[in-house]
Amino acid sequence: MRAVVVRTSGGPEQVRVEEVERPEPGPGQLRIRVEAAAVNPVDAVTRAGVLAGAGLMAEREVTGIGWDVAGVVEQLGDGVAGFGLGDRVIGLRDRLDLPLGTHADQVVLDATAVAPAPAGVPVVEAAALPLNGLTADQALDLLGLPPGSTVLVTGAAGGVGGLAVQLAALRGLRVVAQGGAADRESLLGLGAEWFVPRGDGELAERVRALVPGGVDGALDAALLGVEALGAVRNRGAFVALSAGRAPAALRGIRVAQVWVAADAEALTRLGALAADGRLSLRVSEVLPLAEAARAHRLLARPGRRGALVLVP
Repeated sequence: MRAVVVRTSGGPEQVRVEEVERPEPGPGQLRIRVEAAAVNPVDAVTRAGVLAGAGLMAEREVTGIGWDVAGVVEQLGDGVAGFGLGDRVIGLRDRLDLPLGTHADQVVLDATAVAPAPAGVPVVEAAALPLNGLTADQALDLLGLPPGSTVLVTGAAGGVGGLAVQLAALRGLRVVAQGGAADRESLLGLGAEWFVPRGDGELAERVRALVPGGVDGALDAALLGVEALGAVRNRGAFVALSAGRAPAALRGIRVAQVWVAADAEALTRLGALAADGRLSLRVSEVLPLAEAARAHRLLARPGRRGALVLVP
């Protein structure tokens, strides 16, 4: 089968599509025939060797790429229940010790990382849900804000940010969305109550003009750090994505980082929201697996809205 791999860390030119041995599912695992797999910023970080350099994954001769997958179950390992051959599923490869990623013709995942595909949702859109959706959902869990609380979402037009705005609104939170000026109407349409533009260096002041005293919490998808922390009230809550450095817990603010974990139950719930039309998934471009290197080049371009998706 084909798989997207990197043999030498570096830029998009290091991305290769190679023939590799087809993986076989062990106990508690299943093999998925990949129909679509989203390309995410973490894939570029992996390709560049940042994760290995930080000690988050082992150095190896060949590194597989890809976290998200949507496809069809084609083989079950011993002890797997709740899935049948031919089932349409979505899943997340969160284990960095595995040699291959989801950018491949087939992938093996633990059954606990797989959920039914959302009914009626195109497969390329469903492939954009697992990583970003679970990250946003788990970040909101870490914030732990009750309904009626105010929350700032930075980078709200991005993959994690856009889903975070929607999920926060569904939890009954009042959302301040930060993004580009052109994103205002779309973010308000996703459920944000307020909008603040990025890039003027006055984020905290703009947020506090809308929410006197500061928001109860912030989900920092744009990795702004202390700039976003300034918008949070004393003894509020702040969650940064794991890719960035969390700021110090100033003014008694509870600061955490979200490290996404595959969760079949949560992914099933998110898929149901997408199937019911309560969670919008955006795709900007669909490319064949053979053009994985081009997808990595497109990933680096600013201003993209929606996921890049590879199809075998």
